Amino acid sequence: MNVTGTKRYTPAEIITATGLQLGQTVSEADFKRASQQLGETGAFSDVAYTYQYSAQGTKLDLQVEDSNQFIPVRFDNFVWFSDQELAEKLHGVVPLFHGQLPVAGGLIDQVSDALQTLLLERKLQGRADYMRTAHRDGPIEAFVFKVTGPTIGIRNVAFTGSAPAELPLLQAAAKNLQGEEYLRSTLQVQAEKNLLPIYLERGYLKAAFADSQAKIAQENPQETIVDVDFPVNPGRQYKLTQIHWSGNTVFAAEKLQPLIHLQTGQYANAVQLSNDLEAVQKLYGTRGYLAAHIRSIPQMDDTQSTVGYQLQVHEGDMYRMGELEIQGLDARTTARLVESWKLRGGDPYDASYPQQFLNDTNHLIPLAPWKISVHNSLNEKDKTVDVTLHFDPKPQ
Repeated sequence: MNVTGTKRYTPAEIITATGLQLGQTVSEADFKRASQQLGETGAFSDVAYTYQYSAQGTKLDLQVEDSNQFIPVRFDNFVWFSDQELAEKLHGVVPLFHGQLPVAGGLIDQVSDALQTLLLERKLQGRADYMRTAHRDGPIEAFVFKVTGPTIGIRNVAFTGSAPAELPLLQAAAKNLQGEEYLRSTLQVQAEKNLLPIYLERGYLKAAFADSQAKIAQENPQETIVDVDFPVNPGRQYKLTQIHWSGNTVFAAEKLQPLIHLQTGQYANAVQLSNDLEAVQKLYGTRGYLAAHIRSIPQMDDTQSTVGYQLQVHEGDMYRMGELEIQGLDARTTARLVESWKLRGGDPYDASYPQQFLNDTNHLIPLAPWKISVHNSLNEKDKTVDVTLHFDPKPQ
């Protein structure tokens, strides 16, 4: 048997996947079946074969073309196997598995069945399920396999690679994870939300957490308890050298710079910078530039461990006041509030005004616990903003 055309697999892996073996008695029906079997995996966009009979036996030539749509596989809670052990065991059963799978085809079901077999061998009463993950309206990014059935709880959390200065902060941020269910996908979100900012606040701009690792601490038929490690690579700690503004015409740099609290010569606090840029966007909103956004471009010097920021302002179009609607109040109160509203149609819209208006007119509103919501409806065509104030009585 010969294989040509593949760049992703070895000929031996493809031959094993066909189920054909040297020395067995075959017919053309076997070749068709093997070709179809390869095609159904989804790993190949094209599979063809030719064969020649001779006195010594039959020579089979397989011509394949690799599919170009493969996505990674993630294992969410297979704590009974290391990543390497899991990869080796799966590859031994599913020779076309290398940590990625085609977006379509039956190869994913082969991996799922192999995982189920591994669970049964460990006498685990669980089921290997998988789901496709993607950002909203985006392409599929990964297949995530998860064991459903057994309870897997977190006992302790450690941070390999952390320095003594950050370790107490990391431990405090991760304290609420103790007793929670172990799922890598959930822990990854926790790491990005609660752990990574600890480093970003201190100038570790390239800090990164690897996938969490679990080690079984206790185990019984009903429950598995694990100790979790978050391997972290802090990287360099950068100090700020300068901040340069560009693209701003509505506000001068001298007006914007006081909203930035980073100081040159100090460690670059990326979390503070993000908060400050939100304040800049709110300032633009007071002038009607509701679509304004600021792109922060770090310019790092690894030899000096310094960073400068280029802050590119995209101001967008000015939006003006459109129509005001007040819902949920009696007619008299509504009329008084409409009369008190100072933004007129065509005025540059001030995104901070609705809250200021509610504070200033609180005495006009009947005494009752209200749930007040403000909704801004942007009209892209005429660049106006219609404002709806909705008053909903809170239940007593």
